[in-house]
Amino acid sequence: MITLRQSPFDLFERLDQQLSQVERVPAAEIHETEDHYSIRLELPGVTHDSIDVKASDRSLSVSAERLNPQANAADVAEASTDNTLLSEFRYGNWSRSFRFAHSLDRDALRASYRDGILTIEAPKTDNRTTVSVKVEN
Repeated sequence: MITLRQSPFDLFERLDQQLSQVERVPAAEIHETEDHYSIRLELPGVTHDSIDVKASDRSLSVSAERLNPQANAADVAEASTDNTLLSEFRYGNWSRSFRFAHSLDRDALRASYRDGILTIEAPKTDNRTTVSVKVEN
């Protein structure tokens, strides 16, 4: 029989890891009207170029990356002299996916990013994939 001993601090470490993953999911608001969905996501500290919005028939996914400025410092000597005492910022990839009851008009999607808020306007469509088949004698 193998006995596993865990330090009480292991629990806190696992909790911290789980919380850091939760914080990577951006907060969102979704509003629905008769003819479209309006989706807003909080993406603080994310550059415009790192945002990727993809849509399929009834789903939308958004991903982005928040880069650590010290990891990207051009001057390595400057980065090595940094005396950061505390950093609670989260860096890395963020992503979020949504599934809708109605089909999205993928060609008419519009997205804008301002002041850390990504706004996506997704018009609904009557994407009729019904096919009539003629019955022969």
